[in-house]
Amino acid sequence: MLHSVFRSSLTRSLSLHLQPRYRIPIYLPATRKMATEAAAGTHKDPVTGEMISKTELKRREKQRARDAQKASKAAAQPPAAAKAEKKPTDEDLNPNQYYELRSRQIMALKKSQDPNPYPHKFHVTSSISAYIDKYGADGKIPDGTKLEGATESLSGRVHNIRTASSKLLFYDLHGEGKKVQIMASQQDADDQSTFEAVHAIFKRGDIVGVTGTPSRTKKGELSISPRSMTLLAPNLHQLPSSHFGLKDQETRYRKRYLDLIISENTRSIFIRRSRIINYIRRFFDDLGFIEVETPITQMTAGGATAKPFITHHNDLDLDLFLRIAPELYLKELVVGGLDRVYELGRVFRNEGIDLTHNPEFTICEFYMAYADMYDVMDMTESLVEGIVKSLTGGSTKLLYHPDGNKGQEGARVYELEFKKPWKRYDMIETLEEKLGVKFPPGDTLHTEETNRFLRDLCQKHNVDCSEPRTNARLLDKLVGEYIEPLCISPAFIVGHPQVMSPLAKWHRSRPGLCERFEAFLCGKEICNAYTELNDPFEQRLRFEEQTRQKEAGDDEAQGIDETFIDALEHGLPPTGGWGMGIDRLVMFLTDSTSKCHVVVSNLPHLLAADIKEVLLFPAMKPELAAPIAPAAIQN
Repeated sequence: MLHSVFRSSLTRSLSLHLQPRYRIPIYLPATRKMATEAAAGTHKDPVTGEMISKTELKRREKQRARDAQKASKAAAQPPAAAKAEKKPTDEDLNPNQYYELRSRQIMALKKSQDPNPYPHKFHVTSSISAYIDKYGADGKIPDGTKLEGATESLSGRVHNIRTASSKLLFYDLHGEGKKVQIMASQQDADDQSTFEAVHAIFKRGDIVGVTGTPSRTKKGELSISPRSMTLLAPNLHQLPSSHFGLKDQETRYRKRYLDLIISENTRSIFIRRSRIINYIRRFFDDLGFIEVETPITQMTAGGATAKPFITHHNDLDLDLFLRIAPELYLKELVVGGLDRVYELGRVFRNEGIDLTHNPEFTICEFYMAYADMYDVMDMTESLVEGIVKSLTGGSTKLLYHPDGNKGQEGARVYELEFKKPWKRYDMIETLEEKLGVKFPPGDTLHTEETNRFLRDLCQKHNVDCSEPRTNARLLDKLVGEYIEPLCISPAFIVGHPQVMSPLAKWHRSRPGLCERFEAFLCGKEICNAYTELNDPFEQRLRFEEQTRQKEAGDDEAQGIDETFIDALEHGLPPTGGWGMGIDRLVMFLTDSTSKCHVVVSNLPHLLAADIKEVLLFPAMKPELAAPIAPAAIQN
């Protein structure tokens, strides 16, 4: 009755406010109806407390059971959004993110020792090179098969990883400049249950050991199918892309280890460098020379015209010099009766760093009793020609790319001919020819009048020479401008004035000149040699002249070495001496160039030569950025 009254009253109230054409029928909510029915029910809903019929209660309980089951399944599964989210790959991480994640992974392995990421030993049965030689021959292993019964253990660095599925992965294993593929299949593993967990550890750059069966893929690639793989040393850093390589020169020189990992060309350069040095040693050994070692720290910096590094001996409270050349010590050994001596080692010169100079470099010097500059000149031609033949397999020709763009279309290339005899340029005669002037007589090349002549000549031809403008320095600048660029293939410059050569013997037929030669290649000096001065009286006068030049401001001039003069006073036999810069020689023989476009006077063919390419650890300015602190990773 109450419901009927309420409905009637509400209908009348709404009708008073609506015009006839907008009359809207009123429907009571279904819940009102259900509540009405429930009021007459005999069963109480345990959730809502309502009184409902038995049928309605059963319906609700079934629905609630279905809802609870769905909720339980949903809770057991990851959210739909998380399931759709793509897991980031190593390539998606920046270097710092990769380093942090990888370091945490390895720290966890160090803690669990499952496995030990830095084991003490892995037994290798074959090098990668020997493995390829043994199993790589055609027909040794048919395509798509394994060599059952054979087991090998290899080690190397992983460069690339390709995932076919969670149960099949391919690795490129590099070592000794060679590569072999690892074809890791779950069915080949000793422990198949841990296959995925084991291979989740390995990253590009890791050093690994692998034990398995020699095999070939269906496409014919020599591989090894591992029964087990062991992490020997993890790489915590992202490797540069194997396709693009390490392009930044600064990084290549600072992190030569990384450059060697990535670049096969860099590895090849230093292998050839080693071969060149070995050839030089064999050459002198076969001629009866003995290799010796002389002091690095010296009381007097002598044997060359260069500015030395200074160090300090604490116990003696004495400043010492790092050697600029081993020459004086080696000649003292000849005085002592070691008639043929040579030394291969480092020398140090406190000079500028550029494309052809490094503050420390490798030099080879030899001294041969009873020889002169002409004997030494013949030996130089034979030595370098022999090196080239050993590198080329018999040819005396090498190609040099002056612009550092080897392999590009239109690249300039020079063919260098090393066959003896080499061309010879007389210094004074060639300068007279190039400059169209007549030089003062040789025995006046040390005078003030000649100094004024040389100053005027340099000014006229815009040849720059910084102070002190000594006769020797002015002549050297003119030679560098007009003669050195002529020496593309190896050539000799001879006929040096005595004023340029304080340790060389005077010329036997040309007054004022000395018996000296310099060998040049691609416009740069590679060796310097002369008939040695063995007159102690003349040597003292030369040293005194050098001292005057030093007092005039020439930091590269030598001082007086009384010990060396004393040795000469005991008698140095007629001797031929020679020194060669190994780094420069290697630079040109290996065609080692960069793309540093620097204009060097009128030497456009030298724009790309870079001595840093043949030095494992060239001198570099210090880095400013601080490395990531290991403590930050551990915390």
